[in-house]
Amino acid sequence: MGILDYVWLVPLVPVVCFVLAGLFGKKTPQGGGYIAVAGAAIAFIIAALASIDYWTSDYWANNQAYTVDMTWMMVGTFEINFGVYIDSLSCIMMLFASFISTLIFIYSIGYMDDQGEKKTRYYAEVSLFLTGMLGLAVSSNYLEMFVFWEIMGLCSYLLIGFWSFTHPEGDEASFRASSAAKKAFLVTRLGDVCLMAGLFMVMYMVGSLDYAAVFADPAAIADKYPTLLPIAILAMFAGVVGKSAQFPLHDWLPDAMAGPTTVSALIHAATMVKAGIYLVARSFPLFVQCGDVMVVVAVIGGFTAIYTASMALNNMNIKRVLAYSTLSQLGYMVLALGSGAYMISLGLEGGAHAEELFLLGGAAFAAGVMHMVNHAFFKALLFLGSGSVIHAVGTEDMRHMGGLRHKMPITAYTMLIGCLSIAGIPIFSGFWSKDLVLEAAFAPYHHGFGDAGTIFLILFILGMITAFMTAFYMFRMWFMTFCGKERGHCHGESPYNMSVPLIILAVFATLSGLLMLVFKNFGSYGILESLAVGVGLPAGRSLPFHTGGETIVQIFKEIPTYVALVLAVAGIGIAYKLYVATPYDEEAFKPENHGALYNFNAKRHHFPELYNWISWKFGAGIAGIVNAFDKHVIDGTVNGLSNSACGGGDGLSAIQTGYVRDYAGLVVVGVLAILAIFALIFLYGGGF
Repeated sequence: MGILDYVWLVPLVPVVCFVLAGLFGKKTPQGGGYIAVAGAAIAFIIAALASIDYWTSDYWANNQAYTVDMTWMMVGTFEINFGVYIDSLSCIMMLFASFISTLIFIYSIGYMDDQGEKKTRYYAEVSLFLTGMLGLAVSSNYLEMFVFWEIMGLCSYLLIGFWSFTHPEGDEASFRASSAAKKAFLVTRLGDVCLMAGLFMVMYMVGSLDYAAVFADPAAIADKYPTLLPIAILAMFAGVVGKSAQFPLHDWLPDAMAGPTTVSALIHAATMVKAGIYLVARSFPLFVQCGDVMVVVAVIGGFTAIYTASMALNNMNIKRVLAYSTLSQLGYMVLALGSGAYMISLGLEGGAHAEELFLLGGAAFAAGVMHMVNHAFFKALLFLGSGSVIHAVGTEDMRHMGGLRHKMPITAYTMLIGCLSIAGIPIFSGFWSKDLVLEAAFAPYHHGFGDAGTIFLILFILGMITAFMTAFYMFRMWFMTFCGKERGHCHGESPYNMSVPLIILAVFATLSGLLMLVFKNFGSYGILESLAVGVGLPAGRSLPFHTGGETIVQIFKEIPTYVALVLAVAGIGIAYKLYVATPYDEEAFKPENHGALYNFNAKRHHFPELYNWISWKFGAGIAGIVNAFDKHVIDGTVNGLSNSACGGGDGLSAIQTGYVRDYAGLVVVGVLAILAIFALIFLYGGGF
């Protein structure tokens, strides 16, 4: 019996800490902060030991998942299970979510130190938030996954609105926090309704929501339900669009910056938005059965990447710039997974290129997951670094920063590492995964696979432009914050409990990509290679990662990867020219000194107004119909019965006079009526 048998403790430990922090946090140092840190750290240790146990076990060597199920409840003949499902994808999700959350919780000790008794609520909620992500990672079926999915949705609402009543910046900021929390909750619920509909369809087609049952023979499901399966997959992906903030349900995420910066780091790096990417990766065996749908998935990812990157180009809020970069990088991940699923779907059709398609599709899948992990490290670093800056200068507006690298060297140079990583500069983690994502998007066109080659060529070009934009706006942010003259007041470097997590994350933002490649030969199969095993291939066939002697980087060797690097360097150079070499001019940043396109972009392409208009037009119309139905049908039925009873009672009360002679008269009338009825029956009914 190994530690793998106790992997269920990974989500259980944080939920225990949620209870302890909520009940006893006020009586402990830091309002329960140490309880939350201990819970996340213990969860990480168990996850690490369980992952090592799995990666050295026969389960991994035989390309099998470790599963344990117990019956939760029976609904007729339908059995609902609750258990764990562990494979390489689960292990990687557990590891980075628990590790990064531990660092964020440690950072929170310093960042939330001035929040008084509110800290207790904060640490309880972030512990429950972590429970949701870890529970989702180890769930053995879609229903269990959906429960933890909704736990994260609840916690995001609570944490984004943490300052709904007592924001440090005043009542207006409190109102923004409250509105942002409601917006995040409602928009993601829209996606969740679609996801739930998709899961109902899967249950109808398979008769179970257990991963083992759903993934046993996805090709048979596709053959039996050629129309329903694509609809189910689109519905499930709509849930991903909401949770991972893809276009057009992307606008809630920038507004979510109204919460504490540590919450932003949790949402963007360790939990929440990564849940949608995980759902696509986990459901890959189903998704690869519908190649046409995967083209739609890739298009949404590619468009989200460039569209949201454009909104970061002239934004002045340091946290919103990072929020838009998250949206863009999530688009990259969806693009990679969609491209990989499309190529594998073509391979499943057979033909001379089937093996090559399996290889490229599996590599694209692994690249998408790899970018998810690398992004977690450099985005956590960047958000916590921005929190350190905000903590020191008291504002999120980059126009009031500048020159901070002299007073905040640790924050400045760790954030520089994060910027180099997200820009895709060599040796840093983003270089290894971002370029692979772009190459995966280019592969269908480059190799002439399928009818959608031109679409993927366009997506590749959009991805390249996005790479340029990313390098530009990230270094624009860094130069405006840390270079030039100081334009505000800075209190100096953050305390050690905020600086140490930055240093640790900077190390991983540098090395995580290399580490995932260096350990590719760990155990019987590489970690990345094993990710793509069982992604929907025919029975008995696995991806030829471990037989061809090629690494994931070498698979795309025909495609020049230097174009993205040249574009990234160009973006950095232009940012330097505009924001360092050119003297700072306050007038240049005023909206009235720019054209319509600049201001249109600065106003988020008026998407918030569009949301409000749609909500008013359609929401008000639906609300009117529901109100009329409730008023005239529901209330009308209830009130009608009540009024009838009251009317009947009023009528009968008229004969309650209190006089004996009236009652005697009524008795006589009643007796005569009965006699008359009997007489009629006797005369016309043939007797008794």
